[in-house]
Amino acid sequence: MHVSARSDYAVRAMLAVAECHPAVVKAAALAASQDIPYSFLQGILLDLRRAGLLHSLRGADGGYALTRPPGEITVGDVLRATGGALTTVRGAPADVATYHGVAAGLGEVWLSVHRAIEDVVDHATLADLLAPGDGRGRDVVGRPPRVA
Repeated sequence: MHVSARSDYAVRAMLAVAECHPAVVKAAALAASQDIPYSFLQGILLDLRRAGLLHSLRGADGGYALTRPPGEITVGDVLRATGGALTTVRGAPADVATYHGVAAGLGEVWLSVHRAIEDVVDHATLADLLAPGDGRGRDVVGRPPRVA
C-alpha cells in the first residue's frame, strides 16, 4: 500500500471537519489548519463530496460538513474516495494478479496483504482517530496494544 499525498491530505481534511461536526468548515480554514495547498484541497473536497462523505453549503456561512457522524466514516471510505483501490500489484487491483510456476502462491500473499490493510482502514473511524488513547487500552481497530 502506498499512501499518496492526496490520500493523506484527504484523511487529515476529513479529521478536521469531523472535529467540528456537525458545524460547517470553510475550505480555506481546512487548508490553513492542515497545511494543505488550497488549490489541491479543492479537488480533494470535490472527490469526497462526490463519494457522499461531505456535503457543501454555499454562501457567506457556507463550507463543508460530514454527511454522517464521524463514527460512521472509516479511513477506508476516505482512501477509496480519493485513491481508488487500497492495494495494487503492478498498477492493478491485488485480486487480479496471477502467477504461474514457482510464483503461483504469490497471489495469495498479495490478497492477504490487501485483507490486512482492509481490516485496519475499514475498522478505524474518524471518531477513533479523534479520540486516541481514550483509556480503553485498545488500538483504533479494537485490538489490545502490542507489547514490544
